[in-house]
Amino acid sequence: MLVKLFLLFTIIPIAELYLLVFVGEQIGTLNTIVIVVLTGMIGASFAKAQGGMVLGKIKSDLAQGVMPGKELVQGGLILAGGIMLITPGIMTDILGFSLIFPLTRIFYSKILFRYFKGKFTMQNYSNYNQEEPYNKSDDDNIIDV
Repeated sequence: MLVKLFLLFTIIPIAELYLLVFVGEQIGTLNTIVIVVLTGMIGASFAKAQGGMVLGKIKSDLAQGVMPGKELVQGGLILAGGIMLITPGIMTDILGFSLIFPLTRIFYSKILFRYFKGKFTMQNYSNYNQEEPYNKSDDDNIIDV
């Protein structure tokens, strides 16, 4: 876990800085800054629009008594994409846009569902026999007084 955090907080920012400097040398510093600012603004507005649509679907599902599992995952992906888009950088912008666009977001959500499918188990308690009430006996004392 420590290695992953190290990579996340050191290697990725260094790669982003290198890429920004490289692009700045190719197209100019001002153009690079404009691109970073524009992608942040466009991405934030697109994330807001997509997030609003997913939030509306979540509310609709909850009102109908349906668990909005897919929409919750999609909302989390939109949030992650929005965060990446307001972070200055080219790699994070590309990944952020791919998390916000509906077609690629569906691809990511399928991967997440496959990943988490084995991590969680569903248990059904509907077959609990309520006809036989629990009778406490003297042997059930946890703490003897």
